[in-house]
Parts: sequence; C-alpha cells; structure tokens
Amino acid sequence: MPSSTPPPITKRAVVDRYFLEHRAKAIDLAAFFDRVDRAQGDGADDFRVKALEACCRVLLDGKPERARRVLELLSDHTTEPIAKASTKGATGAMGGV
Repeated sequence: MPSSTPPPITKRAVVDRYFLEHRAKAIDLAAFFDRVDRAQGDGADDFRVKALEACCRVLLDGKPERARRVLELLSDHTTEPIAKASTKGATGAMGGV
C-alpha cells in the first residue's frame, strides 16, 4: 500500500520553487518603506508602519514559527466587539505593536 504522506521536500527544492516569488515580495516591502520615508507630513509613526517593521524583525530573528508569529502581530486579539467602527474597512494591523 503506498504511503499517503509525500516525501519531504529538500531545502534546495523549496528555494528553487519559491525564491523568485518571495524575492518580489521583499522588493515590494522595501519599496513601501522607501515611499513612506520619502513622503511628507505625518505617518511615519503610524501603527501599520510600526507593525510591518515589527514583522520584519520577526522574519530575521531566526526563531521558528515565523508565519504564526507575524500573523499574531497583525491580528486583533480583542474578545469584545466594539460599539462602532471608526473606518469602513479593516486596517490590517492593530495599534500598540
């Protein structure tokens, strides 16, 4: 009977398969930070920018479960609903990072 679990993929195969896709995402993130740096006025201390900066630190810390930890950084951990939303849509990050 054949095994239902596929053989593990090698690190080299992961890099070969996914590098270019994630290279583009890294460039997009760098471009975002460059745009924020070049822009005028308030916003550099925006909680969303701070959240992405915190995520970058997690990505580089070498510890396991980076995806889970980044998701937790960007997630709303409140358990009670708010009375009224201050915006029409989600912000994608929580303040206080």
